Amino acid sequence: MFEVQKIRESFPALQQKVHGKDFIYFDTAATALKPKAVADRISHHYLYEASNVHRGLHFLSDQATENFERVRKQVQNYIGAQDESEIIFTRGTTDSLNLLARSFGKAFLRPGDEILISDIEHHSNIVPWQMLCEDMGCQLKTFTVNIHGKIDLDNFKENLSRKTKLVSITMVSNALGIILPVEEIIKLAHDVGAKVALDAAQAIPHQKINVQKLNCDFLAFSAHKLYGPTGVGVLYGRSEQLDQMPPVYGGGGMIDEVSFLQTTYLKSPFRFEAGTPDIAGVIAFGAAIDFMSTLDMEAVVQHEKRLTDHAQTLLAHEKEVQVFGISKNKDPIISFFVPGLHPSDIGTLLDQEGVAVRCGHHCTQPLMRRLEVSGTIRASFGMYNTEKEIEHFVQSLRKVIRILKG
Repeated sequence: MFEVQKIRESFPALQQKVHGKDFIYFDTAATALKPKAVADRISHHYLYEASNVHRGLHFLSDQATENFERVRKQVQNYIGAQDESEIIFTRGTTDSLNLLARSFGKAFLRPGDEILISDIEHHSNIVPWQMLCEDMGCQLKTFTVNIHGKIDLDNFKENLSRKTKLVSITMVSNALGIILPVEEIIKLAHDVGAKVALDAAQAIPHQKINVQKLNCDFLAFSAHKLYGPTGVGVLYGRSEQLDQMPPVYGGGGMIDEVSFLQTTYLKSPFRFEAGTPDIAGVIAFGAAIDFMSTLDMEAVVQHEKRLTDHAQTLLAHEKEVQVFGISKNKDPIISFFVPGLHPSDIGTLLDQEGVAVRCGHHCTQPLMRRLEVSGTIRASFGMYNTEKEIEHFVQSLRKVIRILKG
């Protein structure tokens, strides 16, 4: 049995009231709430361990370095990487994808090469590749994914060729919650010699990921989606790829030797981690992984699936609500629209009912244009949410619609 009430005790934010109402947090896709253990770990580091990593020769620096590098090993184990040198700490998924674009692009791309992405991607998996193509004389191409998560394989194969050097695709749509069949995409891409990068920002908290089983070349995600702190992310890459990729940022911590004539660089991961990192954030991310590791992930997945199915079932009876991306195979994200009403108006009034949702285009403007809406209301769930909260949310939505429609 999944003991959701026991889980909720670990999240102090859920114990408060908002506008006099019990607080219901349905914005986990934007950032997950933090268990107390994560905040406590940040506080402990700054109070008792604050020091820089890797270069100090005193007790505090040794302790900070040991704790920092322990998290790299934790991440390696959590995603099933072959070696801890394949784990690069970044500022988040966006930073990871930008780093990959600049470094992979410089090492492997030439004018006329192609990068292939889906047409439902987050802006973070669009804009870096556009910028790279402008600089390198490459071409960015897209393939079609329908709003229920099915990939048009004929369209994918039409756009895939020996010119394709990289396929970069989300594992889960941040706007719709649909899960993409990335295993099939990876195999087809590898058949033509292309590398594959996965945006796992929305997948990492709701699926057990093993990069070796997936056989992907790169994978990016953010700690704050996995109940950890903001400002910390991960870029995984196969060691044979990373060893051929140049650093993007220059400075302390990533050099082997510097002269005014030439600089040589350390191997991965350190060549990609210039300067002082978010030490406290990385160490606290380790606390988040510890927290997740105490849970039965299959039980978490089944609990979140029950929440999603319940929400889809209830909203299906609301005639004025148009739900996008209805599917049995999705992560706990519900995106919907009410014709004639602005999403922000709905979100503002739901907040008055104590319900936190996200409204807008969710950094997926091309997808919103396909849906022919300016934006949607997105309710996204985490392990700490309950079916009772979903029922209150739907009742509140009904009330808000009635108010706005007079």
